[in-house]
Amino acid sequence: MNYRTLGKTGWMVSELGHGMWGMGSWTGSDDTESMEALHRSVELGVNFFDTAWVYGNGRSEKLLGNLLKAYPNKHLYTATKIPPKSFRYPMKPEYKLSEEYPSGHLVEYVQKSLKNMGLDKLDLVLLHGWDDVWADDERWQKAVQDLKRKGLIQAFGISIDRWEPENAIKAMRTGLVDVVEVIYNIFDQAPEDKLFPACRELNVGVIARVPFDEGTLTGTLRLDSHWPKGDWRNSYFGKENLQVSVARAEALKKILPKEMILSELALRFILFNSDVCTVIPGMRKVKNVDANVKASDKGALRPELMKQLRSHRWNRKPNPSAG
Repeated sequence: MNYRTLGKTGWMVSELGHGMWGMGSWTGSDDTESMEALHRSVELGVNFFDTAWVYGNGRSEKLLGNLLKAYPNKHLYTATKIPPKSFRYPMKPEYKLSEEYPSGHLVEYVQKSLKNMGLDKLDLVLLHGWDDVWADDERWQKAVQDLKRKGLIQAFGISIDRWEPENAIKAMRTGLVDVVEVIYNIFDQAPEDKLFPACRELNVGVIARVPFDEGTLTGTLRLDSHWPKGDWRNSYFGKENLQVSVARAEALKKILPKEMILSELALRFILFNSDVCTVIPGMRKVKNVDANVKASDKGALRPELMKQLRSHRWNRKPNPSAG
């Protein structure tokens, strides 16, 4: 396992982190299976785990708490997210900060996450959605400073809404944002335009999320793919989106090197970029952990292949789906 510095935190985190969304709220999640995957990650050197309160209303956080108890002598870095009070996703400029992230709400959910994970202090807490119209509002700034001063959190960040990578740069310039989490993958290359240069300038750590585009970049989607009733992927992959997603995945398979699977290509594309500190694929099963760690260990892709992948950029508009 390779490790990278997570921005101004100075933490050396595994370049492959463990995303825990699927463990909390996706259909078919099994807690025993999830714990086996989490333990396998630790065995293979993963030390960064990403969760959120909304991932099963605390279910994912509790699983992470059980993992932490099993390794009292290891520093496993934890990141969790505070949901907006309205539970509306994504954020919009017309929303009011007082309705989404009032200071009392931040304290309440930090306390909930501490209880779920059995901790006295959280390593990293992010707001689960953001709009930069609030950047200069002193209320959220004071709330973050108070959480740090009271020793409840060590670092603070923002999880940027889907396909809006520039919508946190003003907040970053306040100096209070230690880390950002953003969608970045073969299709979603837009963070390279303005966000990543700003992160370099300000020494803000970057967590790359949705590396497989919710499944498209695993190469397993088909035109007849469907999920159990209530699974959010049924709405995300509506008929039109499913068709174009499958077509784009098939186009990538045409340039896939022999003996390489699409998910490996997706991860190694992200890790080629030194601006990324860690990437957090969802891994509910041991086999997923093994495959993703193996991909990480193979290192950078060839420059000529990276050049080809640039043409697969897919510029999209914000989607009301949370993630």
